[in-house]
Amino acid sequence: MYYAPSGAITIACPDTQQQGKGETMANQTGAVQVRWWVPGDWNGFFGLFTNVIVLTGLCLGVVQMPDDIVFGRILPALGIALPIGNLYYAWLAYKLAQKEGRTDVTAMPYGPSVPHMFIVVFVVMLPVYLKTNDAILAWQAGLAWAFIIGVIVLAGIFVGPWIRAHTPRAAMLGTLAGISIAFIALRPAFQMWEVPWIAFIAFAIVLISWAANVRLPFGLPGGLVAVIIGIVVGWIAYFAGWSDVAPLLVTAIPLGIYNFVEAMDNVESAAAARDNYDLRKILAADGIGAIVGSVLGSPFPPAVYIGHPGWKAVGGRIGYSLAIGVVIALVCFLGLTALLLAVVPLVAILPILLYIGLVIGAQAFQATPKNHAPAVVLAIIPNVAAWGHLQVDSALNAAGTSAAAVGMGALGGSGLVYRGMELLGGGAVLAGLVLGALAAFIIDRNFKAATIWAFAGAILAFFGFIHGGQLGWAVSPDVALGYVLFGLVCLSSGMQHKNASS
Repeated sequence: MYYAPSGAITIACPDTQQQGKGETMANQTGAVQVRWWVPGDWNGFFGLFTNVIVLTGLCLGVVQMPDDIVFGRILPALGIALPIGNLYYAWLAYKLAQKEGRTDVTAMPYGPSVPHMFIVVFVVMLPVYLKTNDAILAWQAGLAWAFIIGVIVLAGIFVGPWIRAHTPRAAMLGTLAGISIAFIALRPAFQMWEVPWIAFIAFAIVLISWAANVRLPFGLPGGLVAVIIGIVVGWIAYFAGWSDVAPLLVTAIPLGIYNFVEAMDNVESAAAARDNYDLRKILAADGIGAIVGSVLGSPFPPAVYIGHPGWKAVGGRIGYSLAIGVVIALVCFLGLTALLLAVVPLVAILPILLYIGLVIGAQAFQATPKNHAPAVVLAIIPNVAAWGHLQVDSALNAAGTSAAAVGMGALGGSGLVYRGMELLGGGAVLAGLVLGALAAFIIDRNFKAATIWAFAGAILAFFGFIHGGQLGWAVSPDVALGYVLFGLVCLSSGMQHKNASS
C-alpha cells in the first residue's frame, strides 16, 4: 500500500513489480509455480487468528457462559468447522493461481467475522440471557439462529450471481465499507484510545509496515511484531501497577440475508482486487460451515470474512489460510484459548482490525468510478446507523431500561433521533445495497434501473427485510411509501430525460 500524489490510499501488493514480471513470464511459458507460503502470509495469519480470542471473551464476559460450554463445545466446534473452510479456500486460491498463471492470488479470508460475532452476541444471545438469566438457553438460541443462517446462505446460491450481475459495484463495496467502518474499525478504535500506551505502539508498527510498506528489521512481519510488542508493553504496564427462543429466530431471516449479501459483497471486493472467485462455491462453503458448526455446538456461523483487500495489500496469499485452519484446530482442541486470553492483551491486536477497516473503506472509493463516490457514502450510512443503534440499546440495557421505557419524547428531547436511527439501520447491509444502487443508477441517469430498485426497496421495507427490526406485514409502511414515491420520481425523470433526448 502506498500514498498516491493526491493523498488517497492506493492498494497495491508489496512486491507488485516483481509479481508483474513473474506473471508475464508465467503467461509466456504457460505455467507458474504457485508458492504455498510467502512472508506476507504472516500478516494475514495474525490478523485472522485474533478473532477466536475476541469471540471467546464475548461469550465469557457478555453472555456469562459457563467455561465448559465455551471451551468444551463452542471452541471445539469451531476447531472442526473453521479448518475445513480455510483449507477449502486455500485450495480455491491455488486453483485460481494455476488457472490464471498468477503468483499474487490471495485466498478469501474465512472465519467468524467481527460483525457476525457482535450480532449473534448482542442481538441474539444477550437479550435471551437478560430476560431469562440462563446462559444455556441463550447459547441454544444462538445455535438455532446459526443453523437457519446456514440454510439461507445456501439458498443464496440460486440468486446470488444474478443479483451481483445487476448491482452496481459502488453499492456492494459501499455497504461493505459501512460494515468495516462501523463494526470493524470504530469499536477497536474506541478501545485503543482507552489504553493508548499499548495500542498506539502496535498501531504505529502496523501503519509503518503495512500502509507505508516499510521493511522491518530482519524482514519480520508487521503483524507479528505489533502483537509481540503489544504483549510486552501490556505486561510491563501490568506489573507496574498500572421463555423465549422462538421470537428471536425471526432475526435469522433478515440476518441470513445479511450474511448472503455480505458474502456477495466480499466476492465483489476480491474481484476488484483481481481475484475472481465463483460466488456459488463461496456461498456453498459458508452455508455448510454455518450448519455444521451449529450442529456441533458453535453459535458463530463462519463465513468469508471482510478483509481480502487488506490481506492482499500486506502480502497475504494462500499459506495464511492453511496456517489459520491448522493452528485454530490445535488451539481449540488443546484448550489454549484461555492461556492466550490471559497472556495477550486484547488492545495489542485491535490495531490490526482498525487497519483492515481503513483498507476496506478506502477500496470502496478506489475500485468504483469517481462519480459514484456519493453512492458509496450513501451505502455506508445505514451500517453507521445500525452501529449507533446497537450502542444506545447496549447502554440502556446496562442501565436496566430500554428505549421504550425511556420514551421517544425523552430521547428526542436529549437530541437523540432514536426512531430514525433504528429505521435507517434496520437490515443495514441490504439497506445499504439498495440505497447505494439507487444513487449509482441515478448518477448514471439510468432512471429505469433506479425505479426498479426503488420499488424493490419498498417491498423489502414493507415486509421488514430493511428498515425494520423484524419480519411481518406492513412492518415499515411509511418507509415503503417513501420508496414508492422515490421510484415514481425516478420514473417521471426517466420519461422526461427520454423525451428531451429524442
